[in-house]
Amino acid sequence: MSETAVIALGGNALISDAGHEAIPDQYQRVCRAAPHLVDLIEQGWRVVISHGNGPQVGFILRRSELAEAEVDPVPLDYAVADTQGAIGCMFVKALTNELTRRGLDRPVIALVTHTLVDVDDPAFARPDKPVGAFLSEATARARQQMLGWSIMEDAGRGWRRTVPSPQPRRILESATIHQLLEQGAVVIAAGGGGIPVSIGADGLLSGVEAVVDKDRASSLLAQELAARMLIIPTSVAQVAIRFGTPAQQWLDRLTVEQARDYLAAGEFGAGSMAPKVAALADFVACTPGAVGAIGLPEQIAAIVDGRAGTRITASG
Repeated sequence: MSETAVIALGGNALISDAGHEAIPDQYQRVCRAAPHLVDLIEQGWRVVISHGNGPQVGFILRRSELAEAEVDPVPLDYAVADTQGAIGCMFVKALTNELTRRGLDRPVIALVTHTLVDVDDPAFARPDKPVGAFLSEATARARQQMLGWSIMEDAGRGWRRTVPSPQPRRILESATIHQLLEQGAVVIAAGGGGIPVSIGADGLLSGVEAVVDKDRASSLLAQELAARMLIIPTSVAQVAIRFGTPAQQWLDRLTVEQARDYLAAGEFGAGSMAPKVAALADFVACTPGAVGAIGLPEQIAAIVDGRAGTRITASG
């Protein structure tokens, strides 16, 4: 039976820079990623693709703010749903086209996905999930004053709006995703971490205004699917300790214990590498025989083979 790989692409992976934020530019980025994803499919892997949406949600919220005199505001959970449809559409087209070029007949399905969260999660008291464009400090602070934003400086790249990011408790559609994989489909799911929902005492779903971290949700989805691999492509080839110093050291391999020790020591950037390493360590710790990996998106096939990236395993 084929093994399952979950590939968790970041929302920023669709945007190369501030001059290329338009939808056609984002689609071209997806098209460039598609051949590397289809390489895995061609090798026999069952593939689930998740994606971030931080910049895209921010754009929707900003358009809503600018049009507040004309139309009703877009709630945050609906903004997440909007991005699942739009980004999912890009991946369906790009992957279907690449599969067609290679003579492969596989359905590609983008699934609207909901993530269960706890309304009492402490994250609601301290919004710390960055969304939207990178701004100058002056612009960010002006919008904080005018619009009541929470803001933060994001890993030396600029200032961004922040929103609540509760822990994911369950991916509601994981059984459906499993069925689609069994039928040979390539699935795009848990976009933007999934649409946050809660379940009331009556068993009914309600939307929750938040953004779930894509890496945490992808880790949970990979656990629920008993995936063999979870890969988080990023902008660097490997994980490093003492990053940016003369003593910087690139890492080929980490155990879960080593990864968690480095996390506790603050070796990884809180807004960049740390959540990725934590998500991979959680996945590997909870999934016997699984492997987590980080590396460049254009090296996905080599990452799977162990020839590139940083791998996290249960033991050395």
